[in-house]
Amino acid sequence: MSNNNVTPSEFFNPDTQVAHLGLIACPGAEELANLIDGHLRTWAREVGIEKDTFIIECACPRFQSGDAKGLVKESVRGDDIFFVVDPGNYSLTYNLFGQENHMSPDDHFANLKRLIQAVAGRAHRMTVIMPSLYGGRQHRRVARESLDCAVALQELQSMGVQNIITFDAHDPRLMNAVPLMSFDNVMPTYQVLKTLLRHMPELSFDKDSFIVISPDEGAINRNMYFSSVLGCNLGMFYKRRDYTRVVNGRNPIVAHEYLGESVEGKTVFIADDIIASGESMLEVAGELKKRGAKHIIANATFPLFTSGVDKFDEAVSAGILTAVLGTNLTYRKQELLSRPWYFDVDCSKYCAYFVAAINHEMSVSSICDPIKKIEALLKNR
Repeated sequence: MSNNNVTPSEFFNPDTQVAHLGLIACPGAEELANLIDGHLRTWAREVGIEKDTFIIECACPRFQSGDAKGLVKESVRGDDIFFVVDPGNYSLTYNLFGQENHMSPDDHFANLKRLIQAVAGRAHRMTVIMPSLYGGRQHRRVARESLDCAVALQELQSMGVQNIITFDAHDPRLMNAVPLMSFDNVMPTYQVLKTLLRHMPELSFDKDSFIVISPDEGAINRNMYFSSVLGCNLGMFYKRRDYTRVVNGRNPIVAHEYLGESVEGKTVFIADDIIASGESMLEVAGELKKRGAKHIIANATFPLFTSGVDKFDEAVSAGILTAVLGTNLTYRKQELLSRPWYFDVDCSKYCAYFVAAINHEMSVSSICDPIKKIEALLKNR
């Protein structure tokens, strides 16, 4: 299947549909699930299928003791069920003995398992759309440490989940924990470039005026892909750390060292998987500005901004940063969405392609590799 020429008739052909399609939005993932549902309903309507919603109502109520349960409020027997979960949505709260608690990734993962239990094995098949992979940052063992993500994936497999769809995994090799499960790690490269050009149509990707920089050695692959499809050069920073100390669970960064050609007078694009506190991104941007970069554009698949946006406001005001792009694959603060320098990247249609394709046993290879769409985007701009 080519995702460049998909027609609604391909996505809603009863002869190829595995089973009736159902979406279950775990608490905190309603925004993304509703957007996915909107695309599915549009495609269905174009072939004469009127559907109010594909979303199956659910809940995860808590008892006064703090215990919880999962509740699916419609029959799902024989359905092809897609769970949408956002482990990073800390905005949800619950009361425990008079105290308000914000939900952690552990709470969201527990809710996912509760709803899978509520389905009780009656679904035809279960797929989990987890854009931000639970426990994904703890991807390897150093000394006596847990491997949360690997254990979580094995737990989902034992509960009957057959497909996992995630975005920009911190380390895609985590799929090795479940070698017999379908595991798709998706990069929203096309969606990012489309959003960037919509906001900055004058941008030139010529080698003499544009360069892609990896903020560290761990992000080199995603930045190499951007530089390859754009036909521009690539540079990188590496983090020099103090391995004699541990601060907040990791060795602190002493300095960012740059490897690459001159950035003087150029627009620099930096891509990473997560902006947490944002300190590393701002330090890299500051180093590039010292080297004469004209504009600096930061991109993160998951714009968490755990320390707020004030430092980024200051960086933009000081001319260090020009813009920041992030996706809607996780919860974003309203204060972030209101910033003129922040460009929100909608990936819901991309998710909907996967849902429809899997529901019809179509290949997702062309969806995972959007090179043709990127080429058309650059050609027709």
